[in-house]
Amino acid sequence: DCGAPAAPAWRLQLKLTLDYKNRRKVETQSQEYGIYRDNNKIIVKGRLGIGGLHPFLATLYSTTVKRGYLDVILDFSECTGAIPATMLTICSRVMKITQDGISITAVKPSNERIERHFRNTNWLHLLDPYYYDKSKFRGYTHVPATQFTSSVEQTAAVDAMVKAILSSRTNFTRDNLRAIEWSLNEITDNVLNHAKSTIGGLVQVTRRGMTNPQYEFIVCDAGIGIPNSLREGHSDLRSDSEALELAIREGVTRSPKVGQGNGLFGTYQICSLSGGFLEVHSGYSHLETKGTDMVAVLREQVPLNGTMVNASIDCSTDDVLENALRFGGKPHIPIDFIDTHYGSGKSELIQFRMLDESNSFGSREAGKPVRGKLSNLSRLCVTKRIIVDFTDVQVISSSYADEVFGLLFVELGPLRFMKHIEFVNVTETVRGLIDKAITQRVGQEN
Repeated sequence: DCGAPAAPAWRLQLKLTLDYKNRRKVETQSQEYGIYRDNNKIIVKGRLGIGGLHPFLATLYSTTVKRGYLDVILDFSECTGAIPATMLTICSRVMKITQDGISITAVKPSNERIERHFRNTNWLHLLDPYYYDKSKFRGYTHVPATQFTSSVEQTAAVDAMVKAILSSRTNFTRDNLRAIEWSLNEITDNVLNHAKSTIGGLVQVTRRGMTNPQYEFIVCDAGIGIPNSLREGHSDLRSDSEALELAIREGVTRSPKVGQGNGLFGTYQICSLSGGFLEVHSGYSHLETKGTDMVAVLREQVPLNGTMVNASIDCSTDDVLENALRFGGKPHIPIDFIDTHYGSGKSELIQFRMLDESNSFGSREAGKPVRGKLSNLSRLCVTKRIIVDFTDVQVISSSYADEVFGLLFVELGPLRFMKHIEFVNVTETVRGLIDKAITQRVGQEN
């Protein structure tokens, strides 16, 4: 035989003993967070917070790699809640191992409210697309988790999330909107340019609070991770922790040819100066920031093969972009969604085409996001006139007319409404329904 000599029996026994002890340690730590394994079934009990992320990944690795199960059941029937950052990271990992040949079956939460949340966020579909349909949720408190694998899909995902924010009935400035959109674009673009993730990336947006909301977005991938990416251009990095700390500095990138290295730095600045937070998990480390003077970088026992960025931007702070986006000492104010989609650059007009802005014209529910957009555009662009174009819209329901234009007239008041809103290409039928809705609303208010 030309193979290597067989290992002594005592060495084999020692290896088996250490493997057994390591598995028991992982399973004991996982159970502290309500994560249990029963053969090929991983059971989640209670609330799945950020502390349960790495124990869950360890249990998933132990089940599929150490024990070799090719079909795995993820049982959330006893789960009483989960945070987006943890769930989206789990989804990205599950999608990667599914791509590698592991069969995954997800068991939905038995609690009806929690199950609805898992469906609305799109988590169930991402975990088990063969059994659970895509989320059809269209709200403003959160936007369902969305996968993107190309620049076209990335742009569509970011636009959908910014559009949802613009439709919401919350108090934010145009500077806040620009900050969220810029960060979303930069972090999702990093996935396509640096991650080398075969599943692309996942992105989700959640709103917390009403009057002065915080918008939290999570971006995940199952790629090579920030430490491995940075080592391509910084071979002297000694640890994953050092790599994450370096990643939020200005101008740090694996190669100037593929990026300027300002995405994470700018997002960190925006989150910090607004009073929000930034959290990054990748490799054997994770980074946390809070405020402008606290950065903690911690080592993890269990690696995340990929990257998760969780960023929170507080909309109670104005002029964040002017102070945050200073590259090379110069301020940077990017073009935003309002400029690119409504043509409001140097023009004094905002073009608002109803056929593009509304999924339906037959219900009050369909009118709510449209009123939100018109209200916010009027508030954010105080010097501009909004041209509401009804081209190819032949009829609307009375409830739709009341929800959008009746309530908007009362909200803005007669002078502001007439100053900001102009209708074009309106049929006599539609005009009559709008006039009637406004008249009735004014009568009710009086």
